[in-house]
Amino acid sequence: MSPTRYVALLRGINLGRARQVDMTRLREILTARGHEAVRTHLRSGNVVLDSPLAEAELAADVSTVIGEEFGFDVPVVVRTGTELAAVVAGDPFATVATDPARYLVTFMTEPPDPAGVDALPETDSGDYLVRGRELYLWLPDGIQNTPLASWKWDRLLGRPGTARNWNTVVRLAELAG
Repeated sequence: MSPTRYVALLRGINLGRARQVDMTRLREILTARGHEAVRTHLRSGNVVLDSPLAEAELAADVSTVIGEEFGFDVPVVVRTGTELAAVVAGDPFATVATDPARYLVTFMTEPPDPAGVDALPETDSGDYLVRGRELYLWLPDGIQNTPLASWKWDRLLGRPGTARNWNTVVRLAELAG
């Protein structure tokens, strides 16, 4: 089977001094495990690579590698390059999101239950949309100043996820293209 281009999104690493993952070492380990064209983008946990593994197998493999090498569990969300390109092409806030640093996409491993999405509260500031396995958040007043940013999305949607700002999403789609 020929490899697929993937983006692996690591949740909650390299924030302050906790949960440090050296990106150079991670690239070396993933390459040694048979993944190809391994690249990282930023220290926040973005890996672009080619792998013959299926999505769930790749997420488990990357998580296992981090646990063995760095000593802690890291949730990993995976998208194909094609899926990431579709996220960018289908931008639901293209006409209103004027600052890509205030526009986030949260990537979940599975789509949330539709009943949970239907039960989400209204917002006074900013906007959101759940589409498939992605949660789009437009926070015009910034992440610190928009109550919407502090909602417990994992609990509200019943799915954990990992967020990236729009600049990062677009760059990862370019790297995975």
